[in-house]
Amino acid sequence: MDYTNIAPIAQEVFEFEPAKSTEMIIPGNIVEKGVLISPSGMPSFRQDGVPELKTIERNYGTKDSPRRNICYIHTFHGHLIDPYMDVPCYCPACCRQLADNGTSACTLAHLPQGSSYTHIEVKRRRVRCTNPKCNYNYTYPIDFKADGHMITQPLLNFTEDLLSYGTMTLKTISHLTGLNKNTVKDIHKAMLQEKYTVDGKGKELIKPEKYARYLGIDEFKLHDGHKYATIIINLETGYILHLAHGKKKASVYEFIDRVGEEWMSHVEAIACDKNSDFEEAFHERCSHIHTVYDFFHIVKNFNDKVVSEVRKDEQQRLISEDRKDEAAALKHSKYILMESAETRAQKDRDAAEGKLVSKASELFNKPEVKQKGGHAEKYSKLISENELFLAIDIVKEALQEAYKEKSVGRMSSKIKDIIETCRGTENEHFLWFARLLENHFNGIVNHARYKISTGKVEGVNNLVKTERRTGYGYPDDEYFFLRLMDASRKKSRF
Repeated sequence: MDYTNIAPIAQEVFEFEPAKSTEMIIPGNIVEKGVLISPSGMPSFRQDGVPELKTIERNYGTKDSPRRNICYIHTFHGHLIDPYMDVPCYCPACCRQLADNGTSACTLAHLPQGSSYTHIEVKRRRVRCTNPKCNYNYTYPIDFKADGHMITQPLLNFTEDLLSYGTMTLKTISHLTGLNKNTVKDIHKAMLQEKYTVDGKGKELIKPEKYARYLGIDEFKLHDGHKYATIIINLETGYILHLAHGKKKASVYEFIDRVGEEWMSHVEAIACDKNSDFEEAFHERCSHIHTVYDFFHIVKNFNDKVVSEVRKDEQQRLISEDRKDEAAALKHSKYILMESAETRAQKDRDAAEGKLVSKASELFNKPEVKQKGGHAEKYSKLISENELFLAIDIVKEALQEAYKEKSVGRMSSKIKDIIETCRGTENEHFLWFARLLENHFNGIVNHARYKISTGKVEGVNNLVKTERRTGYGYPDDEYFFLRLMDASRKKSRF
């Protein structure tokens, strides 16, 4: 971005006052005192005299931990060059000639100079109608003033460039430019509205850039107090396509209405968790779309509702039989029971190779920690001592094999076998999992046909957490949603 616009400056200066030099525009003694003279990027601005220097205190910390620094502000006084000063002007209301009516001063923030901030105080011409019965007054506009802000256009361009990098917080950019954090936020929000809303007015989101074959949908916690929002992404690109408050059917209806039935006709499947509202909403409006429940969510339910609960029940049984040592040993077996055979084998290999988990630190008196082995042995001992632990092992391995199938028929057969295995235990937790598989049978076996998952949706959920943490909550939900849409597109490029 050209912040200084050097060529137009030279052109304007010599066009209106060709006889004047730079030393005549700015007093020569300033140059002798070591001040650099550089183009301002504001061709119509003419500096008058020596800049004024003042110091202020700025808080670089937080409300709870303030950290104040001294900042320098150089204020440059000047006026607008008026090429029509000697040209008669007439009132647009009564056509009488206009007369000078003094000047009006306006102070604008300008580009920072190193660690110092810059302000421009501009005097601009005012005129009034000479007709005593006409109350027309006019103040000449400042052509280099940014719309909606008391800053110059070069500073606006500079701030937009810093924001476009996507690597700095609003607070950091505020410190670099000297602008208030809310002003930086307003500039960024306007940029995002221009990019992602119809006509750039922030009233309606634009339609997705291209058709999507597979969608992912999930809800995430927006604020404390059980406030949730719904997110819909393109699973192939990772782009966020839609965000809405709440986690009900209305969120899906809103998305379908925005993109249109023709756009939705290209969608083949949607990956989601077991939110029945989302599934029903898509099937009501777009019956051709298939729902897919991925491996991650099914296994998570199995681990949370079966593995954990069975382990707790076994602990209680051992305690009731006065086998407290065995119960204590079982207390630390949660993750071993949840791990896959591949993970356990890898940890044992890492232990045999002496792989470091964390390095030692003399500075903080921390010893070296290496990977511990014996995971496979400990797991074998657990399943040999408890039939339900053995059933857990059988079901987990069967689920992994089922989700590797590319045939809907073969996957259906394997899921039915898992259901029968769960029923055969007659354990309440296994019976619950069997009902879960039955109630979501079609969505589970659809994985064999489409091979999609909510992995990218979970990645976006992590992005949500990162953005919320970076922005300390973002009370403006609209701005937060626009930031998420933009961040998903930047993230997908790397």
